[in-house]
Amino acid sequence: MVCPDPPAAVSRRFPDGPASAAAARRFVRTALDGAARDLVDTAQLLVSELVTNAVLHARTEVEVSVARLEGRVRVGVGDRRPGRGLVPQRCSPYAGTGQGLVLVEQLASPFGADGGDGGKTVWFELWHDGPAPPSAGWETAVPPRPAERTVTLVDMPTALESAFRQHRHAVLRELTLAASAGDLLGVPPEDLVAANDVNNVISAGVSAAPAGPASESGLRTLPLPLSADALPAVRALRRVLDLAEARAGEERLLTLPALPRGRAFQNWLFDEIAGQLAGDRPTAWTVVPRAPEVSSAELVPWDVGQVRASRMPTVAADEGNRIVATNGAAADLLGWDPDQLVGRRLTTLVPEHLRERHTAAFTSMLLTGRTRIVGRSVPLPALHRDGRLIPVRLYIQTQETADGRTVFVAQLVPRATTFLDGPRTPGRIRKAAVGEPDGGRSPTVPPAGAGTPGARGGMSALDRLTLLAELGAQLNNTLELDEGLQRAGRLLTRRLADWCVVDLFTADARVDRACVVHRDPRALRPGAYEGLLPGVSEESRGPLARVLRGAGPLLLTGAPQPGQTGSALDRAYAGLFRELGAGSAVVAPLRARRKIFGALTLARAPRGRPFTEEDLTLVDDLVHSLALGVDNARLYQDTRSIAERLQRSLLPVLPKVEGLRLAARYAASSTTAQVGGDWYDSFVLPGGNTALVIGDVTGHDLDAAIAMSQLRSMLRGIAVDREEPPAEVLRRLDLANHSLHREATGTCVYGLIKGPPEGPWELTHSSAGHLPPLLTTRDGRTRYLDGGAGLLLGMDPDASRGTARDVLPAHSTLLLYTDGLVERRDEALDGALDRLRRHAADLAREPLDTFCDELLIGLGADSADDIAVLAVRPSPP
Repeated sequence: MVCPDPPAAVSRRFPDGPASAAAARRFVRTALDGAARDLVDTAQLLVSELVTNAVLHARTEVEVSVARLEGRVRVGVGDRRPGRGLVPQRCSPYAGTGQGLVLVEQLASPFGADGGDGGKTVWFELWHDGPAPPSAGWETAVPPRPAERTVTLVDMPTALESAFRQHRHAVLRELTLAASAGDLLGVPPEDLVAANDVNNVISAGVSAAPAGPASESGLRTLPLPLSADALPAVRALRRVLDLAEARAGEERLLTLPALPRGRAFQNWLFDEIAGQLAGDRPTAWTVVPRAPEVSSAELVPWDVGQVRASRMPTVAADEGNRIVATNGAAADLLGWDPDQLVGRRLTTLVPEHLRERHTAAFTSMLLTGRTRIVGRSVPLPALHRDGRLIPVRLYIQTQETADGRTVFVAQLVPRATTFLDGPRTPGRIRKAAVGEPDGGRSPTVPPAGAGTPGARGGMSALDRLTLLAELGAQLNNTLELDEGLQRAGRLLTRRLADWCVVDLFTADARVDRACVVHRDPRALRPGAYEGLLPGVSEESRGPLARVLRGAGPLLLTGAPQPGQTGSALDRAYAGLFRELGAGSAVVAPLRARRKIFGALTLARAPRGRPFTEEDLTLVDDLVHSLALGVDNARLYQDTRSIAERLQRSLLPVLPKVEGLRLAARYAASSTTAQVGGDWYDSFVLPGGNTALVIGDVTGHDLDAAIAMSQLRSMLRGIAVDREEPPAEVLRRLDLANHSLHREATGTCVYGLIKGPPEGPWELTHSSAGHLPPLLTTRDGRTRYLDGGAGLLLGMDPDASRGTARDVLPAHSTLLLYTDGLVERRDEALDGALDRLRRHAADLAREPLDTFCDELLIGLGADSADDIAVLAVRPSPP
């Protein structure tokens, strides 16, 4: 709806500059003197936004007109650049930029834009007497400039694009305002002009692109129209943003630097524009190699519901270091109620000796974008509410909200359930988007009966075999049960059903709804369906209860009848059918080793081909394959948990020695089973000397752990029995090792610290093929104690061994460690040891607990090997 300016309007021109926004506000207040206060305030707010837009984007003289009519006020803001069209941004109310036109839409009606050869005018009306007429929207008479080239952005992450677009606008706005005040911050004026222009063109092109559906991971492919001569301006925009990043890192801007994923997306976007304008083919975002903190698993938009629904302990924090979401698993692990954690500082969960360094690292990440732990699996302790330290592997991802903010989503994986094939993406346990269930009736997703191989009366033999093989592969390709069930569910809903459910018995005979998958992710509310259900009681007579008792497979021609919902379990099952919608279903038991441990439900929507008796044999074959995979995954998890407990039971309690401080850490591999041959030990001999031991038996299995425990016990017995020099103790240990049924091969350092509590202290040690201890003085000097080196254990028990002697200065730190701390594939050992020296030197004055934890954080992330660390610091009373 376009209304001509009434003849009673008053107007004033303002120069191109930030001061014009404030001057325009004063002009509007004067022009509306005597009008209702809320109307005047609203008009001032909106004219301020529109003038700011004109200053930033049009960069011409601005004319503001105000008309007071009977029952309404009309305000227009005009500039002299008709070719610069409007770009309404659909941003969240919390976004820092892009709100001007949105505010007009929300607070005024009608509104619109007029254009001509000499300029354009954005106008709005405020009615205080009677209802306002509806608006026709931002229609403009200025035809858009025809694009000469089209850049195709393949698999563009929508949340990341929105976040980076707002970041670009915020940076350019701040640079423009600084330049108006005479501070160019090193940015050439001509580059800033070109950057603003082409940034508006890119944003307009993305906003105007057809709003096709995004994939489950938030990816879209869209065309970006540009002129053929846009390349120099795009390069100028890139230069300006690079300079702005540097200034932001120097804290000369209010806008924080982009985080690594934002910078990676920026580089990809500009590379695509420049490359395609030069004639290159498109390259998808998903295939570009990136660093771990950028490409940490899937690219998913932030959704608080998915965090709460995750079965893995998960905590999310914002850029202010405050917890914004957590789930029950994380709260239980750390002794809190989920609602009690939300709103607290993240340092609530950080041990006290690491808080100061955490705060410094978090601030540094926001200022520099550099991060040590995002996208990596890092062993460290978390703080329980009662003060205990919980050993976990921390895996952090950054995710973008729709309004451009960054959220840090962390999984706290207990060491007993460390990832085997890479961490799962936080919040992606269920492939669902936020939204109300539509009963499986989304018009954009065809029903299972419309396009599946079984739609025309049954599958062929080849199709059946293919489906069975694929189902087995989905579970066998991951040893994480939840992820395997999700993969299996997605396969079944693509090929056979509209939705499926897996229910499993728990240890206390209750029923756990472990997995719900729908063909249309929009049909599921995250966390609304999974979780514990009531147990199977005597009153349970519904289909699920019957199957869990051994019946089936059962064919259901509709939802369970009211008469079948006598128990809480039956009512919950019937409620699922009502919410998700089912015209027919098959329920079959999951059975392994002559025991029923769960049930599979496959359902089709009413509009699709119903299940028939012919489908029961196929479903029976499917549940056999599924049950075998679930049983194997459960057995592996049980074995892994037992192995972890065995490993930890073998780790000693460190002695308390006057004049010495001791600390130790053990972290299992991030990629292998939770048991291995790494060990440490420390004990006081009868003569008063303190023994130190670090060792590594070859292997990462139960045999290695058994051999390690035998060697550790034998070494302690030999050392206590005669209190001989370290070389002789290792010689006798090797002799004993050869007497074992399965003789072990491994490395070991055995050392003795001698000296009174007030010092001086001396270390005597011998090494059986182990990496040399590292001595770090209080002033940061480091050296490796490579004396006393000899053959590893299990090679030649008659080989001679030497003993080295070294002085330990007061407040120095002696570090014994296994190779998992330093060795990396495709890296020379000398370089790895140099890296350890640098880290130790930086931590020389830190408390011993901080020293050990920071070494694991800095060097133990993503380690493919177990890590054992033993540190000693002479500390006179």
